[in-house]
Amino acid sequence: MSTPTRPPAVVLDDLAEPRFSPEARAILDVMAEMGQSASLEPATLMENASTEAGLDDFGPDDFVARLDVLCTALQDEARLNRVGVLMQSQFLGGLLRNRLLFEDLIKQHPEILDQQIVKPIIICGLPRTGTTHLHNLISADPALRSLPYWESLEPFLPEGERPSDGEPDPRRARTDMAVSLVDATMPEFKRMHEMTVDHVHEEIQLLAIDISTMLFETIAPIPTWRDHYLARDQRPSYAYLKRILQALQWLRGGRRWVLKSPQHLEQFPALLETFPDATFVVTHRDPVAVTASMVTMLCYSARLGHDHVNTHWIGGYWAERLERMLRACTDTRDLLPMDQTIDVHFDEFMKDDVAMVRRIYDMAGLPFSGASEGAMTTFMDGHPRGRHGGVIYDLDQFGIDRTQARSSLSFYVDHFGISEEG
Repeated sequence: MSTPTRPPAVVLDDLAEPRFSPEARAILDVMAEMGQSASLEPATLMENASTEAGLDDFGPDDFVARLDVLCTALQDEARLNRVGVLMQSQFLGGLLRNRLLFEDLIKQHPEILDQQIVKPIIICGLPRTGTTHLHNLISADPALRSLPYWESLEPFLPEGERPSDGEPDPRRARTDMAVSLVDATMPEFKRMHEMTVDHVHEEIQLLAIDISTMLFETIAPIPTWRDHYLARDQRPSYAYLKRILQALQWLRGGRRWVLKSPQHLEQFPALLETFPDATFVVTHRDPVAVTASMVTMLCYSARLGHDHVNTHWIGGYWAERLERMLRACTDTRDLLPMDQTIDVHFDEFMKDDVAMVRRIYDMAGLPFSGASEGAMTTFMDGHPRGRHGGVIYDLDQFGIDRTQARSSLSFYVDHFGISEEG
């Protein structure tokens, strides 16, 4: 079998001044017009969500204060254009509908909370450290339960939309439309992170249902929200996440989950208390290389909410933010039980990815069966790494000095013995 030709790497030279195809420009113009009437007021968002879902019980109301902080930060600090306001209004409205549907499901079926979340495998690592590839490989195993993208966006359906046996799930069609928007407006995004209806996704989307996650910071720099989030004990929101996993398990089966989120790096105490029997997989890579690639991805996606992208603004925010996350990881890594935790270095993982998965399975007490390996091989054959081509990263675009960044992050490199790149 011939090896597929990998497209050449590209320089994204329109990060600050985005260029769009005529098709994409037309889509964004329509969205901008719709954005004139979109709201980021908490009361309006909650009222609209209740009307759409036909429900009014949001469960514990402590999230309302967090929603107010978030909406204020989005309005005062995020510098969103009308497309950005529309997208975040729809995003937050969707989270609130998910919350209403979840609380209604629990009310109708309290036995859901008898579900046991048994020994999940939890991948904790920054984007660009191999987490996606690792997550995909392990999730390919039919013996394990993961979260497909469509389910992460709409974990619960209202009763009137629930398909009968053999009928299509309407969530897949809606997710396909969302993916099509990404492909049209950000055609190079798949070079950094491929988005499909069925790809396995992070549970950070589920954490967002409790309006308490660093996910919101990826919209734009919002320091007020960051400080509020970091000051709050996240254990209640992780407990809320666990309840959502119980509901999803009750709805679609599966008992041993594969989870992943960069947020976990700075939340080891909450993570451990919520999932004490988990196997924790902590991924590592040269943090300067990670900073360059992650900031590039965030600046590229910022074109959906900003007419002109201030790359230095985003770059400076995330250089500092990633350092905070890595300091939290360094300071609290030893809280994770030694016999339940494995550190995965990017270069070692890339040399033999299946061998690393075997090591993780050994620690997790899982048999690495022929069916497991076959499913992973099938996945890799159908999704060769780098099939869409790469991106050439340059920290200078973001006003980040490489030497200074290397010095600022040396504590992490030294602590974990990480190999430098470039």
